[in-house]
Amino acid sequence: MEIAKTIIEQIKFADKWALMAYGSSNFMALPESKEYQGGLQFQCSGFKHKGTVRIQLKWIDTYTISFISKKGEIIKEVNDVYCDMLVDILDWIEGK
Repeated sequence: MEIAKTIIEQIKFADKWALMAYGSSNFMALPESKEYQGGLQFQCSGFKHKGTVRIQLKWIDTYTISFISKKGEIIKEVNDVYCDMLVDILDWIEGK
């Protein structure tokens, strides 16, 4: 839960309107696993991407961002993202 809150704070720090601009809703904390410390998942109804966004923190302190269609298929995945790059990657997918 703490990691999910931190991700939201990092996104809001970079751009306080970003999550609202992406049409984000249904936020969910992701549990720890072998590959990840945890993460955040939310629904997105943005301009280009409509589906799920999953942001997971790797044990080496970088993020993996997955863009998942409404059918559950991974459309795009970006690895080795640093916290200061989160909004840039999300904006890039949204075509901003």
